[in-house]
Amino acid sequence: MTSSAPRLAALLLAAPLLLAGCSSDDGGGGEENDARATPSTTPDRSDPPAPTTDAPSTPADTPAGSATTVSGPPRVVDTIATGLEVPWGLTFLPDGDAVATERDSGRVLRIAPTGQITELGTVTEAAPEAEGGLLGVAVSPDFATDQRLFLYLTTDTDNRVVRTTLRDDRLGDLDPILTGIVKGPIHDGGRLEFGPDGYLYVSTGEAGEPDRAQDRDDLGGKILRITTDGDPAPGNPNGSPVWSWGHRNVQGLAFVGDQLWASEFGDSDFDELNRIERGANYGWPEVEGTGGPDAAAAGYVDPLATWDTDEASPSGLAYAAGHLWMAALRGERLWRVPVDGDRLGRPESFLIGRYGRMRTVAVAPDGRLWLTTSNRDGRAEPKDGDDRILLIAP
Repeated sequence: MTSSAPRLAALLLAAPLLLAGCSSDDGGGGEENDARATPSTTPDRSDPPAPTTDAPSTPADTPAGSATTVSGPPRVVDTIATGLEVPWGLTFLPDGDAVATERDSGRVLRIAPTGQITELGTVTEAAPEAEGGLLGVAVSPDFATDQRLFLYLTTDTDNRVVRTTLRDDRLGDLDPILTGIVKGPIHDGGRLEFGPDGYLYVSTGEAGEPDRAQDRDDLGGKILRITTDGDPAPGNPNGSPVWSWGHRNVQGLAFVGDQLWASEFGDSDFDELNRIERGANYGWPEVEGTGGPDAAAAGYVDPLATWDTDEASPSGLAYAAGHLWMAALRGERLWRVPVDGDRLGRPESFLIGRYGRMRTVAVAPDGRLWLTTSNRDGRAEPKDGDDRILLIAP
């Protein structure tokens, strides 16, 4: 990885909301970090100690007027499904059933809240390799009329977004709408999220080639914004699919109103939670974590929160009950971060080490969270019943 003055500054300076307590699972070249660094702190404030039990860390610095609607710890209500093989994408149909993808098997599953599982089909075009395979899934905003699903997958030649239909519990043919996204054994991105504007937001990784993130003509290391036909969405910078750039490997996307947030794997120092703005450059590989004034002068946008890579590897991201909820792989925990407009409060962590690696979190139509484990992804020792989907009352 390259280094620079702004990147060195990231090790010396901290944002006003630099936060300790998350570990990174998907850094250091892959989903595990080989090196660690303790994040710096601002001179007038100490970070809280990393939580060591299932109880939350003590809340602090929550903004006045925060839209916090919960105060106690989230509660595991039930186990919805067991015996899954690396569940990766997770979203909901209008009737309340979920659609889940399995990264390595290529299966697309319909899962009822009762736990009943129906196999909708297998995406044979997916070519699983390390972090690649069948990844994100999104349901069309017009599903009631068009019955469309959108999938992100790694093929033998690229990463791509495809469109299909769901009729009579069977997937139709795959229609590629955006191809040529760089693939690699690591950093394949893969999240899909429809925004309130009706356009599809797509996270991509730089496939282990950091310079791609700073190349505006390369689709790797970006957040893309496209129409349901795969064209650049109206209002995109430069008329391209690229909405934001300078990303290493965004693994979580969530909207709070019209505002997009993204969780991102760092390398060996800091994982990030970013507020995403149109055309903004988030600095990778020149900056990891907070770059401070030097990075800002160079045009890079700082994250609003960072974590030490020992305790995060932030994967899926969702918004519910006034908080962003972030699943952690290496950190083996669920993070809850208060949100008040453009500001974040102090995060709390839960379920630490109880269920292993956590990959994806999604909000069900009833407001509860579905949380997937990822213990069969080759980086953990699976337990009986893995992988599973947990039902969480936030």
